[in-house]
Amino acid sequence: MLTISQLAATAGVTVRTVRHYHHVGLLPEPERDASGYRRYSAQMAVDLIRIRTLADAGVPLARIDALLHAQPTEFASAIIDIDAELQNKINQLIEYRRRIGELDSGEKLVLPAAVVAILNRMRGLGISEQRVLLERDSWILMQALDPGAMPQRIREKNAGLDDPETTRLYIACDQSVDWDPNDPRLDQLIDDLDAWEIAHERGAGQPGLLKLVVSRISDASPAWQRIVDALTHRAKQRQNATGGSHRAAVE
Repeated sequence: MLTISQLAATAGVTVRTVRHYHHVGLLPEPERDASGYRRYSAQMAVDLIRIRTLADAGVPLARIDALLHAQPTEFASAIIDIDAELQNKINQLIEYRRRIGELDSGEKLVLPAAVVAILNRMRGLGISEQRVLLERDSWILMQALDPGAMPQRIREKNAGLDDPETTRLYIACDQSVDWDPNDPRLDQLIDDLDAWEIAHERGAGQPGLLKLVVSRISDASPAWQRIVDALTHRAKQRQNATGGSHRAAVE
């Protein structure tokens, strides 16, 4: 027979915990013996270990009380259910850990893996993190406003990164972000970008480099804004010239 201190030590709990289980009716409190001590049987030690194990697993005390009075087959079935619940919690915690581990690169939480791969390709090319983050924000906006366009845009973006000239212009635009808008180097860059635009205009439906490089984010850089304005102006001039030629031919 065990004293309450010995019982608590056997189960790995405190005497106060044993007394709490007495108070809520989970563990019967034995009568005192002739010497005035309460003595606990080996079965009580087993029951206390069961109570502690189930409580540590998050099982409510009311359910523990029912399990302690259940038939062996019913108890075994309940243990299987509790184990399944614990496994679900473990799976949730594993997922939480994975997501917490990705908090340092938030795009993984909100963007498809294919888009994250594009952002990493840009980093691998040496494109600045500022430019990559602006790109990321554009993808987040697109996913929210026009999710149906995402697959085609992903294909176009990868095709652009596969093309050496397009990649060269991406990097050149990235390097120009802090240039003064009157920097003469922008003149050559605008000419190169315009040549790219002309070369790709024959492909119906293809986005120009204007969109590939600086669309929506040109206000982040005065130099980029000059690029956008210049390319837009040249494109309108070509469109007007084409329209004028067409009208002259009709007349």
